[in-house]
Amino acid sequence: MRKKAVIALGGNALIKEGQDGNIYDQFDNTRAAITHVVKIIKDGWDVVITHGNGPQVGAILLQNELARDVTPPMPLGICVAESEGYIGYMIQQCLSNFLKKAGVNRPVVALITQVLVDEDDPSLMHPSKPIGPYYDENEVQDLLDEGYKVMEQPDGWRIVVPSPDPKAIVEGDIIKKMLDDEIIVISSGGGGMPVIEKEGWGLSGLEAVIDKDLASERLAEAINAEVLFILTNVEKVFLNYGEKNQKALSDVKLDDLKKYYAEGHFAEGSMRPKILAAIRFLESGGKKVIISHIEKGYDAFIGKTGTHITK
Repeated sequence: MRKKAVIALGGNALIKEGQDGNIYDQFDNTRAAITHVVKIIKDGWDVVITHGNGPQVGAILLQNELARDVTPPMPLGICVAESEGYIGYMIQQCLSNFLKKAGVNRPVVALITQVLVDEDDPSLMHPSKPIGPYYDENEVQDLLDEGYKVMEQPDGWRIVVPSPDPKAIVEGDIIKKMLDDEIIVISSGGGGMPVIEKEGWGLSGLEAVIDKDLASERLAEAINAEVLFILTNVEKVFLNYGEKNQKALSDVKLDDLKKYYAEGHFAEGSMRPKILAAIRFLESGGKKVIISHIEKGYDAFIGKTGTHITK
């Protein structure tokens, strides 16, 4: 049996703080992130790569708004698919080039991915996930007239959408077969497109977004991965993060992590969904979860740094 890992690249992997998000910077950042993935593949691992899309889908939504008098704006689900397509293209091209230079003959494919959610998920009635650009108070009424929900934040107003809990990866079996054929897969970008199963119809998309780390965990279950590897913008997980008494976690057991989670150590919208993904993965039979900084990827994977969570 070949070893399988899901590698989840955080949104900071492709657009770094202070950058304007032009495509040349994104390609440069993609190449830097992929160097770690190539080393893992050379060590004999079959991998599926997932990625965030926050900055990219925000830019697409802004383009929608600015060009709405010229061309019809696309709904959120299409914007997510668009971002998954172009980010997948960057990762696919960069990884293929790097593998060829390393003498590794493995095909790479980016797959548009649908994620099944419960049509009764409570978040669908209570949107709370901020997306896209900030708007000033004068623009809020126009957004409300167009049917958007909005939330005030310190830097202005933002559109908020539902973020339902992922239940299953629709293309999970296909991805597993691809891995059996030694194909490297890029999947569940931006969490994938949320869909529900409608009787007499089939799959139907929703105006919502899926958390990338929670979707990555469902994908790791679907392919029977041994490792879920989450790359973000901190080298280790901390207790009391940002406080004088903050404490870095290196090796953590599942029971201790569940206790820390229940005590509220991890911020919503930041580390909390990553820790929930770790708990779910280990409880479903996974062997290990690693969380570390994108720039420390390979060192973290081989145990030199990062937070390593096991049963």
